Amino acid sequence: MLTDLWHRAFDAQPQPPRLLVLITAVLALVVVLPHRPWRLGRNVITIAHEGGHALVSLLSGRRLESIRLHSDTSGLTVSRGRATGPGMVATLVAGYVTPSLLGLAGAALLASGRIRIMLWLTLVLLLAVLVMTRNGYGILSVLATGAVVFLVSWYGSAQVQASFAYLGVWFLLLGGVRPVFEVQRQRRRGQAGASDADQLAALTRVPGLLWISLFLVVAVGSVVASVLVLGITPDVSWLRS
Repeated sequence: MLTDLWHRAFDAQPQPPRLLVLITAVLALVVVLPHRPWRLGRNVITIAHEGGHALVSLLSGRRLESIRLHSDTSGLTVSRGRATGPGMVATLVAGYVTPSLLGLAGAALLASGRIRIMLWLTLVLLLAVLVMTRNGYGILSVLATGAVVFLVSWYGSAQVQASFAYLGVWFLLLGGVRPVFEVQRQRRRGQAGASDADQLAALTRVPGLLWISLFLVVAVGSVVASVLVLGITPDVSWLRS
């Protein structure tokens, strides 16, 4: 049984048609751009955002206390430790870049045919977030997301798993870009409060706009890198003929 489970997890699965990869990218864009579907889908981005804060806080030696996810798609990760220094800076930087970097890592796994293992690793990460989530809405959000991933990974056909995995990766990549523009728009209107960029500016004396620019470079760069990794760049050979 363990051998079967090992092979089921780690054996490469057939690459889906290029058309399916492109269709899932378009579907992800359809969720990210309009307000209503984005309002629902953004909960997944918030889970990744707060999970990034939590992971880096632990790696930097801080003590993680809680994660909270709210119905307005905002979130809060509380950790204890020095209020200044590299660990705090890294913890703050991690939030906005984590969805994009997770999308890039997922794209690399998909490119190697490790579709099922990507889904199972997603479950492990969701479980880690769930353990530290301390409010009802947050627990419900993580459980609902995990339930969907589990059902697809365990019961879905190879084609369903591939479609879902590619859709999820595209959503993380494209959904990692929009919040950067949203927080800058809020900052410009004076509505961002103590955003990650503003906290970083206070800690480092580097202007918040430069931190926003860093978030954007990582987000857009992850999309471009993923397109290259997945090998779906357009054929421009005709330009040289």
